[in-house]
Amino acid sequence: MSEMPTLAAATAPVKWERFTFGQRMLRYALWIFCVWAIVQSAASIEIIPEFLYDAPEQMADMLSRMWPVDWAYYQPDVHIGLMETIQMATLGTILSLVMALPLGVMVAPNVTRSKLLNVIARVILVTSRSVNSLVWAMLFVAIFGPGSLAGMFAIALRSVGFVGKLVGEALEQMPKGPIEALQAAGASKFSQLWYGYWPQIKPAFWSVTLLRWDINVRESGVLGLVGAGGIGVVLNTCIDLFQWDRVALVLISIFAVVALAEIVVLQIRKRLL
Repeated sequence: MSEMPTLAAATAPVKWERFTFGQRMLRYALWIFCVWAIVQSAASIEIIPEFLYDAPEQMADMLSRMWPVDWAYYQPDVHIGLMETIQMATLGTILSLVMALPLGVMVAPNVTRSKLLNVIARVILVTSRSVNSLVWAMLFVAIFGPGSLAGMFAIALRSVGFVGKLVGEALEQMPKGPIEALQAAGASKFSQLWYGYWPQIKPAFWSVTLLRWDINVRESGVLGLVGAGGIGVVLNTCIDLFQWDRVALVLISIFAVVALAEIVVLQIRKRLL
């Protein structure tokens, strides 16, 4: 008789729980925080109901003004702006590569053994990534004046952090075998970089370069809104003058250039990588 409770307890079903009590409380707290953040954000942006209700009508009116598109405006203003945008993106990307490669080598601790150089390179890369392209453009417009030169430097400074970080990570993840073999053979530091590291990171480097150029083509289209040259200057002028049929042409042209850049990058990746 004394064994009956023990046997019943042993055969009782085990209750399975996906989360512990502490995990459930943490999930509830996160949900409450998200709801609170949404409510606070909605209260702080000061939505004007009259403008919100009127938005569909205003959008329909704007779209009606955009049609028919003023295709005759493409030459020469829009064409020159598009060519300037592509040139800004290309030169800015090339300049960023020149600056990013040394910083990528400096930030990788397995290549550069100096802690001080690692920290300096990391600070530069983080600073580059933390400042938006439009902010860089505003700073360079103040330095060089309006024009594509400011846009080129803005694109370059923004891209340095992106390219340098990925190059540094690719160097850190390299296998040690080829480098140790070169060191055992008495190879110089430059020979180790050129014959050991570079062949390993070359596919990642070209992939990052093409991706960054594609991104820069997209970003350079809006830098003209702050006076940094490119198609953005034409777009800003048309908006200020309420020339919505020309605004439509500019938007279509930007979309076509971005789509073409995507196709070019895809074809180059197929052949190089």
